[in-house]
Amino acid sequence: MFPISDDNPTLRTPVMTLLILGVTWAVWLFVQGGGSPMALAVSVCDLGFVPGEVSRQAPLGLGVPLGVVDGQPLGCFVDNQAINWFTPVLSIFLHGSWGHIIGNSLYLWVFGNNVEDSMGRGRFVAFYLLTGVAAAMAHLLVDPTSPVPTVGASGAISGIMGAYLVLYPKVRVRTFIPPIFLFRFPAWLVLIFWFGGQVLAGLPELSPLRREISGGVAVWAHVGGFVAGVLLARWFENPELVRRRTAVSDAKVVWS
Repeated sequence: MFPISDDNPTLRTPVMTLLILGVTWAVWLFVQGGGSPMALAVSVCDLGFVPGEVSRQAPLGLGVPLGVVDGQPLGCFVDNQAINWFTPVLSIFLHGSWGHIIGNSLYLWVFGNNVEDSMGRGRFVAFYLLTGVAAAMAHLLVDPTSPVPTVGASGAISGIMGAYLVLYPKVRVRTFIPPIFLFRFPAWLVLIFWFGGQVLAGLPELSPLRREISGGVAVWAHVGGFVAGVLLARWFENPELVRRRTAVSDAKVVWS
């Protein structure tokens, strides 16, 4: 199930949503080399969020494989550099593949522009970064010893989706269901279905007998970001912008 658009026009140009997308793609192309194996490995290792580095519970020098380039295996090793404290934010703008960044960009555009429209530009950026950090902390809580770098905007975008659920639960979202089906579902159904899938996917990670390691943002980061978005949405909304949106919607109803 992939959301591709919604029936929820904005009153103002979503400047910050576009700026975040632009920065994210600039980082992908110019810092991560557009997925170039060496640039990708270096950026993920140096700037990705490693729970065990932040918690100091992963042994220094512990390594994890990052693939093979030109026949040479690459690894990432736990260190105690000062930049590690900034990786919960830096990692939001990194990705692991073309599919990863394209998927995140789609979700951010579908849900982010309307959330920005109700929060205002400054509040929206603060909300985006805060829920991204909350997502990283949720991942840290679930797996504090992990030496694996995690990257991606998924946690922050999950926060945006949580806010959308609070702010626009009844808006219709055009959703593509492979291979050929296209439906318009209410946002609450799409978002709760997505959230439930994340929780179910993450349950095995809570078992001490099965702690899977994976790249990118972990599933519990999605859950943590979404919950943070739900809890913080009303705190970050701008009452004046909400009133304007409500007035425009009411006027359309009167004239329709």
